[in-house]
Amino acid sequence: MRWNSPAILVGGAATVAAAVTLTVVAWPDATPPDRSAPAGSTTAPPDGPRSEASSARSDTRPAAPTPSGSGALSKAPNVVPSVRKFEAARGPGWRPSGGSAVVIAKNSGQLADEGQLLAKELKIDYRGAVAAGAGDIELALESGKQAGPESYTLTTRDGRVRIAGPDEAGVFYGTRTVKQSVRADGAIPEGVVQDQPDRPQRGLNLDIARKYYTAGWIENRLREMADLKLNQLGLHFSDDQGFRIASDTHPEVVSQQHLTKAEVRGIIALAGRLHIDIIPEIDSPGHLGAVMAPHPELQLRNVNGQHTRGAIDISQPAAAKIVDDLLREYDTLFPGPYWHIGADEYQALVVSDPEASFPQLAAAAKKKYGANAKVQDLATGWMNDRAAVVLPKKKQIQAWNDGFFAGGVVKADQNLQVDYWTGKEIGARPPLDYLREGRKVVNLNDEFLYYVLGQPNDFVYPTGQRIYEQWTPLVLRGTTPVPQKYSKQILGARFAVWGDIANAQTPAQVAAGIQLPLAAMSQKVWNPVKPSLTWPQFKALATKVSG
Repeated sequence: MRWNSPAILVGGAATVAAAVTLTVVAWPDATPPDRSAPAGSTTAPPDGPRSEASSARSDTRPAAPTPSGSGALSKAPNVVPSVRKFEAARGPGWRPSGGSAVVIAKNSGQLADEGQLLAKELKIDYRGAVAAGAGDIELALESGKQAGPESYTLTTRDGRVRIAGPDEAGVFYGTRTVKQSVRADGAIPEGVVQDQPDRPQRGLNLDIARKYYTAGWIENRLREMADLKLNQLGLHFSDDQGFRIASDTHPEVVSQQHLTKAEVRGIIALAGRLHIDIIPEIDSPGHLGAVMAPHPELQLRNVNGQHTRGAIDISQPAAAKIVDDLLREYDTLFPGPYWHIGADEYQALVVSDPEASFPQLAAAAKKKYGANAKVQDLATGWMNDRAAVVLPKKKQIQAWNDGFFAGGVVKADQNLQVDYWTGKEIGARPPLDYLREGRKVVNLNDEFLYYVLGQPNDFVYPTGQRIYEQWTPLVLRGTTPVPQKYSKQILGARFAVWGDIANAQTPAQVAAGIQLPLAAMSQKVWNPVKPSLTWPQFKALATKVSG
């Protein structure tokens, strides 16, 4: 990301308001909602991002769970994201009391962390592996009854709650539903929730290279993400402006403000307890300014001897060595299943004739890949080679879409996942090009999901309202969805924060600015149906459950 990102046209929506209803309405992924921006004033906090629309009036707020003795059918819990399926029942539901406790079912001892956290949040006892009694919440691992590892069933009946799932992650998400429902309404409604995410990858991408964030700030974001049932945090920690994690192999590249490895291990440990995978990213062969600052001999220069911003000379073996040293070092630090190798915006490929401008790259391409090879082939080979460094540990490798070129004699490894952010960069192609190749794609649409500090290059801070009303995972570029038949290839989405103008906002302002956009995105990647709440209702609920 993205110093030469071109202008983005951001349009609003103004259509006829839909009637308020709590009925779940089927909404195919490929069809954005036809809804209006609700009426309400907009105010801007001092020095902060543009605010969302005003909160809902009290007469339009979602209904609370059925009170004891009413005899009416219950309504689904008020949570963000909304649950996928709810079987209503008559009864008082469950609310925490002095005698309530969290307990762990037989053969479910792995859920101790989840149980202790929920008990602390609800301010009730944790009793561990004992039989559930009146007023208790029981957590259980049960295989074979749910659709996937992140699914869960939450049953509220006879004054007790039971959360069961095939894996710890699903049970954890059930505890998030309990926490939010109690926060919103003081209770869990009587009935049965059956829930699971629509997309397997759901998260936040954070540029800590251009703007430094403390470990504590990052950990607070992890806690907020977990409550929204998000499961990925991308850490872009190397760029032209900074390298933000301590290094043993190349300490000379590390910025003065950086995270220690102990701090990173703490972040990784917390993320693990919250069922969030960390995706580390060392972007190359572009965006390597901080790495090259103490190694100017590796700087890419054109035929006239002029250096090219952020670009390393990939014709030099020493260039591959320093990047691979770092990849291997941090591959050990980050034990998760994902790695991001960047590959975007290599400036050698934005000129009209790369072979004439960079003859050393052209010669290296021909030497390695044959007489018909060009600079783009050398760049593609670089991407494949960097992926091969971390593949032995069976990582799932991701790269930015503008690093995948059409034609050429070298093809990008078919197993690389595409993080689609733009169709406007040199080398970038429309989303369908990648999908037709059979590639798996993660949505980071720069129209809706890019929070670029300072709003350069016509970027505009995205709002939760716009994501909630106009975006779905199928909207990969601009505002137009790809055909529904490609839905299974779109693995999910991440909301991205980029530090292009690092001092444009304080860390506190960034945290406040991304809160509602993250909530709106979480709704769309978890539950594929058209939301039943209006934006003011959703905003009021999201604000309440995040308190």
